[in-house]
Amino acid sequence: MTASGRKPVLLVIVGPTAVGKTVLSVRLAEAFDGEIVSADSRLVSREMNIGTAKPTAEDRARARHHLVDIADPDETVGLAEFQSLAREAIEDIQSRGKLPILVGGSGQYVRAMVEGWSIPGVEPDPAQRAELVAQAKREGAQALHDRLAKIDPVAAERIDARNVRRVVRALEVCLITGRPISEQQRKQPPSYPIQQIGLTMPRSELFAQADRRVDAMIEGGLAREVEQLLGAGYGWELPAMSGLGYAQFRALHEEGATLEEIAVEIRRATHGFIRRQYNWFRLTDRAISWFDVTTTTAAEIEEYVSNWLGGSSQAPVAG
Repeated sequence: MTASGRKPVLLVIVGPTAVGKTVLSVRLAEAFDGEIVSADSRLVSREMNIGTAKPTAEDRARARHHLVDIADPDETVGLAEFQSLAREAIEDIQSRGKLPILVGGSGQYVRAMVEGWSIPGVEPDPAQRAELVAQAKREGAQALHDRLAKIDPVAAERIDARNVRRVVRALEVCLITGRPISEQQRKQPPSYPIQQIGLTMPRSELFAQADRRVDAMIEGGLAREVEQLLGAGYGWELPAMSGLGYAQFRALHEEGATLEEIAVEIRRATHGFIRRQYNWFRLTDRAISWFDVTTTTAAEIEEYVSNWLGGSSQAPVAG
């Protein structure tokens, strides 16, 4: 029990990009004296606002946000560091008698917190990583995944061969420590109650909504934001600059692509990103209470959260 008498709990809001997580989380934070902890790997970088659909100044004035703008574009915040910072933020919010609301579309970040992953504290080895990335480029992603399967079949089973970054990290930990990464990953869920809310909508409508957001980003000056980042010395090789909404602009600089062609590529990549997010946040996951936002109002979701906080929530029908 906190000093204010509120029992420590954690509300989690998940779902694909463009579904409306930010709007709902701000509303719930205002309604229940909450603060938002971002679980979006793209929001940690300063100066990258438009392409990441970062919460606006108004959003952040209405509800305090944690783990947003905490690193420069050339700095990385790994999973272990994120988990440590998120735990610290959640415990701080709880200690002040407020409601922590973990919000994000980065499935690995969310699962690490909700399931209480024990993450190997192995620092990246640039030389080892470069060698593994070179192998993937030379022999293909599947060959790299096959190498992981020989060393750590459990980890290989969990990681999609197409996710080269995760395969590289798993191999890196195995090779540096001499032990399978799966043996070093243990789970100990938090002791406090957790309620996960998932937002969804029919895929065609979600794609259309995501396309409108991409168009708004282009009109809002995304190209200018990319130019400013490049002008500040942040190159295409950085993980932040290779992300969705930024990497596509490389063709503008190196191949003479038009802005409309770039927009088409961002829309296409966003659709793929949404599909991958649903691999993390499955509609069949019984730990998540799903709401179809095309048939459920924000007021109804707010009432559901109120009932849960009061100890009398009932699971809704998945959308």
